[in-house]
Amino acid sequence: MNFKAKILAESDIDRILIRIAHQICEKNNGIDNLCLIGIRTRGVPLAHRLSEYISRIEGVAPEVGALDITLHRDDIAKGGAPVVSSTDVPFSVEGKTVVLVDDVIYTCRTARAALDAVMSLGRPARIQLCVLIDRGHSELPIRANFVGKNIPTSQEEIIAVRLRELDAEDSVSIYSK
Repeated sequence: MNFKAKILAESDIDRILIRIAHQICEKNNGIDNLCLIGIRTRGVPLAHRLSEYISRIEGVAPEVGALDITLHRDDIAKGGAPVVSSTDVPFSVEGKTVVLVDDVIYTCRTARAALDAVMSLGRPARIQLCVLIDRGHSELPIRANFVGKNIPTSQEEIIAVRLRELDAEDSVSIYSK
């Protein structure tokens, strides 16, 4: 991979997450019956950060869970044995507004798998999708309700999201293959 450009720095990511937290509260008329579920791996720390920012706005933090979508993917047969992480949603999604959180949306296949995974946990009132970066290139009729930044890319480019909880820094960069 060849580095092309740094798209977002730590302050940019914080500003975007604060904006999205406000949008989530506004779209849902507050946070009654709302929960955040991060899609492993980088969606989980983003969901926790959003919960913290929402808490500053609303005075109470929404519940946060972590979702592994590995066994719900439609490309599971293409590789070897899948590496399955744990799903940790310690609350019921029944009748709730579930905000799925992920770092990047590209083909929308991860989002589709996440929808299946959430539905296997119960029947939410509604599911919304929140992403830090939307690359375009959707292969399915799915789009995010909350988008931090649209970064149109070519198929030969890679978006690398780094988060301090996992990578010791916050940044979004673009690379060429």
